[in-house]
Amino acid sequence: MDPFEPTDPAERGGAPGAEAPPAKSRGDGAWSEGMAAPRPYPLAERLTEGLLYLMVILSPWAFGTTQEWAIWLMNAAGFLLGGLWLCKRWVRWRTGYRPPRWGEEVPVRGEGARYRPHTRLARWLTRSLAALTVLTLAYCLVSALNGRATFLLPEQAHEYHDRYVSWLPHSYADNLAWSAFWTYLGLACFFWATRDWLLGKTDGEQREFKDEFGGAPPVPSAPLPGRLTRLLWVLCLNGTVLGMVSIFQRLDGTDKLLWLVKPQYGGPDFHFGPFSYRGNGAQYFNLLWPVSLAFWWTLFRATQGSRRAGVRVGGNPHLVLLPCALVQLACPVISASRGGAVITTALVVGALGVLLAANWRAALPARLAMLVPFVLGLALVLYLGWSQLQHGFLQAFTDDLGDRLEIHQNARQMAVDHPLFGTGPGSFSAVYHLYRADTQHAWAVYAHNDWLETIITFGWIGFGLVLLMLAHVFVRWWIRDGIGCRGDVPGLIWLALAGCLFHARFDFPLQIYSVLLLFLLLCCVCCCLAREETV
Repeated sequence: MDPFEPTDPAERGGAPGAEAPPAKSRGDGAWSEGMAAPRPYPLAERLTEGLLYLMVILSPWAFGTTQEWAIWLMNAAGFLLGGLWLCKRWVRWRTGYRPPRWGEEVPVRGEGARYRPHTRLARWLTRSLAALTVLTLAYCLVSALNGRATFLLPEQAHEYHDRYVSWLPHSYADNLAWSAFWTYLGLACFFWATRDWLLGKTDGEQREFKDEFGGAPPVPSAPLPGRLTRLLWVLCLNGTVLGMVSIFQRLDGTDKLLWLVKPQYGGPDFHFGPFSYRGNGAQYFNLLWPVSLAFWWTLFRATQGSRRAGVRVGGNPHLVLLPCALVQLACPVISASRGGAVITTALVVGALGVLLAANWRAALPARLAMLVPFVLGLALVLYLGWSQLQHGFLQAFTDDLGDRLEIHQNARQMAVDHPLFGTGPGSFSAVYHLYRADTQHAWAVYAHNDWLETIITFGWIGFGLVLLMLAHVFVRWWIRDGIGCRGDVPGLIWLALAGCLFHARFDFPLQIYSVLLLFLLLCCVCCCLAREETV
C-alpha cells in the first residue's frame, strides 16, 4: 500500500465499505479535489510551524545569536525547515496533491481551475527570486571552494594557496567563507520554507473556500490569513516581553546581558537586553514596532466594521497590540543608541504619513485613532528614555571618532582593491588587519557600514545579486496574486525595512544573525502579500 494514500475509502473518493479505486500514477495526478491530504503532509506542516516559531522566539534571546553555538543552532533549525519544505514539495510531486493556497488560481464551478490575470507574472517573479537565491548560494560556495588563502586566527596570518582560479569568485579566508555559506544556506531554507507555509490555508479557510466554490473570495474574510496572524502574534508578543526585559535591565544598571553574562566589551550603557551592542538592539526593535503597529491597525480597522466588536471579553484583541507597539517603540530611545533614536524619529513620521495616505477617506474618528499610538509613544519615551537619550547625544560631542573614520577609510580602499569578486563572504575581519597603518590601532571586526562591507566581501557581482533580490520585496505587492491586503500593511513593513537599510549605512545591524533573521522574515511576508482585488 502506498503510504501517501488515505486508507479510508471515503477519503479516496469512494463510498464507505466500497472497494477503493486504484491509485493513478504520479504523472496522471493521483490526488483529486475532496481527498484528504497525504499522511506526511500535515505532520510536515505542523513541524514547520513549530520550528519557525522556535527560530523567531529564540534568535534574539540567545544573546542576539552572535555566539558560534547560537548561530549553528539556528543553522540547524534552518536546515530542518529546508528539509521539511523539500519533503512537502516531493509529496506534492509524488502524489499530485495540490494544497489550497492563497493566490495562484481560482476554481470555477464546471470549468476547473482558472488562473488569475497576474498569475504568470507572479510566478515569474517567484522563479526569478529562487534563481537569484541559488546563484547567490553558488557564488558563496565557489568562493569557499576556490580559496585564495586560509586565515589562521591564532597566528593572525594568512596561509596562501597556489591553486585557485582568479577569474572565479574566491576568498582570502576560505574557512570563514565556509561558515558564511552554511549560515546563508540556513537562512535561505528559512525564507523559502516560511513563504511556502504562509501561503497555505488553514482548515477553516479551506472549508470557507469550498463553501464558495463558485469563485474564491479575492481576500480572506478575516483581516489577515490565519497562519500570518499566528506568526504576527508570536512575533509581537515575544518582542514585547523582550523589550520589557531590556528596559528593566537598563533601568537596573547591571553590566550583564539578561543578568547572566558579562560581555567582554563595554559597560552597562553599551548593552541593551540580550544585545551586547545597544545599536543592534535598537535596530531590532525598529524593525519590529512598525509591524506591530500595522497589525494593530489592521485588527482595529476590522473591528470598526464588525457588529460584534466589544460584545465579549477578548473581542477586541487589538487592544493588546497597542501597548506592545508602544513598548517596542520606546526601546530604541531607551537604549541610548543615537542612530537608533534618529531612525525611530524618522519611522514615526513615516508611519504616520503611511497611515494617513492609505486611509485618507476614513472617517474622522478612525483618523484620530491613528494619532493615539504616536502620542502615547512620545509620552512613554519622554518618561522613560529622555535622560538616556540626552546623555547619548551629549556624549556624541566627546566621543573619539578617529578609529571609526580610519575604519571607513581603510574599508573604502579594500573595496577599490577587490572590485569584482570581493575578498570573499565573511572575510572582512580577516583582511582588514592588512590595511592598518599602525598595528597598535583597533582591529575592526565590522566596517560599520553594511553596504560597503557587502561590496568588499561579495564584490560588485555579488552585491548586484543582493540588490536584485531586495527589489523583489518592494515590487511583489503590486502584482495581484497572493495574500490580498491593503497598502498600509506592506507600507509599514517597507518602512521598517528601509529604516534598517538606512541604519546599515552607518552601522552593522545586518551582520547580527537575529536582526538579519527578522529582516528576512519581513521580506518573506512582503513576498507573500498582494494588492486587494478590486470589484
